[in-house]
Order: sequence, then structure tokens, then C-alpha cells
Amino acid sequence: MKTIITFALLFITTLGTAQTPYENGMRKAFELWDANKLDEASNLFARIAAAEKEQWLPDYYIAQLYVLKCWSTWEDRKEATLKVNLDKAQEHINNMLTIDKENPYAKQMQAQVYTVWVAYDGAKYGMKYSGKVSELYTKAQKAEPENPIFIFNKAEWDIGAARYFGSDTTPYCNEIKRAIDLFATFKPATEFHPSYGLERAEEAYAACTK
Repeated sequence: MKTIITFALLFITTLGTAQTPYENGMRKAFELWDANKLDEASNLFARIAAAEKEQWLPDYYIAQLYVLKCWSTWEDRKEATLKVNLDKAQEHINNMLTIDKENPYAKQMQAQVYTVWVAYDGAKYGMKYSGKVSELYTKAQKAEPENPIFIFNKAEWDIGAARYFGSDTTPYCNEIKRAIDLFATFKPATEFHPSYGLERAEEAYAACTK
């Protein structure tokens, strides 16, 4: 009897700790990302997205990688190259919206795509996208008012706009400080949900206070 009970407990424990293919795949993709194997990470996220039709996070991270690719090659940027990368990012944002049309992280990522275009050529794309960026960040923050990622993203955008127009940046610096404080207690919905931004927020706040 003791042996049967022990076996049953081990079986239950194993069930409780068993990892799904989705979880294993996501962890492996993040390991590749951490190792700076970005193309391999993106390809693995793509395979996960193809297999897990109801999961939007793989598409989110693929879109983010394409946006980051634009910034990492900024010195050698060409509009045609930016378009290729941002069109790919847009494809995966659209996939996110197919799963959940009100997803605030899709709005956040859409704002990041538009920000790249504005940064590339403000005269050409500023009027077209600047208002949309602000609106998207506002909607994301409204959906999750205590999410420090959205608070910081919006504040960072607002600071850039304020500096461009010669306006006071103090209110937006205060928002960055609020985001930093919220990061201390922020708990993503799952281990795979975005949780990044604290270090960048601290750097931005330090720049504010100089």
C-alpha cells in the first residue's frame, strides 16, 4: 500500500510539473534571444505561433524583433529595408489582432512601428503617424492603467514630442517615475508576458533629472 501511495504522489507531482510544448518552446526561444541568436529566436517563435493558433505572444515577440532590427541597423538605414522589416512586424501585429482585436500589447507594438517611421522621416511621416502613436499608447494605458510598460512607453513618446515643440517635460518625467515605482510590484499575467522596461525607464528618468 505504501508503495502504491508513493507512486500515486509521484505521478501527481509529475503531472503538476509537466511542461507543455508551448512552454518549452517559448523558454527555448527566449534562451536563443538571450544568446543574441535573434533570427533563430524569431524562427522558433514563428513555429510556435503556427502550432498554437490561440496564443498571441509568439507574434508579439516576432514583431518586436523586427522593430528592434530597425533600431539596431539605424546607422545604415534605408527606407526599403525599414519597410521590409516593418511590414513583417505589421503582419504579426495583425495576427495578434485576429486573436484579440482589443489586445493592448498589439496597440503598443503598432505604436512602436509607427514610431520608427516618424523617427526615420518626421517631415514625411510625422503628420501621418504622430497622432496615432499617442492615441494607441493612450488606449493601451487605459486598458491596463497600472501597467508600467504602457505608462513608460507613453511618457517616453510624450517627452520626445514635448522636446520637439519646446514644451515642459516635467509631467512626463513624473510619469516615468510612476512607471518605475509600479515595476516594483508588477506581475505579468504569465511568465511569458512582457515584463521589460525598468532599466530603460531608470535611464530615461536619470536623463530627466539632469
